[in-house]
Amino acid sequence: MKAGCKTCFYLYISANMEEEKTKTEGIKESASDLVDHVTDFLETYYQYIAINVAQKSINLASGAINFVILILLCLLIVSFTGFGLAWWLGDVINSRAGGFFIVAGFYLLVAVLLIVMRKKVIFPFLRNVITRKIYE
Repeated sequence: MKAGCKTCFYLYISANMEEEKTKTEGIKESASDLVDHVTDFLETYYQYIAINVAQKSINLASGAINFVILILLCLLIVSFTGFGLAWWLGDVINSRAGGFFIVAGFYLLVAVLLIVMRKKVIFPFLRNVITRKIYE
């Protein structure tokens, strides 16, 4: 080989090597950027999940509080209505104790019906309400 050709060959090889180094550095930089983007994505997704769980917990807790308040109000309504009905029935049958026993018997009948229907009607209803509340 001539000396001039050798120099051209070495220049060509060194240019190719520098080009390969540049490509390699570009790939390393792209991989580093990709890792940064994936890390950002995972952090954002974690924050999204945390916010979503917090929101569902708040919805469930507020629903439970509303349910307890509603139950207490219904209990008061049923109690006062029961006392009034028992008092009135006592006056009608001329035995106040008899009126209270009749109302107590009615409440006992309602309690037995609720116990009998709990697996077929009440539990599925409550399960559906809670499930809907969770997935809102």
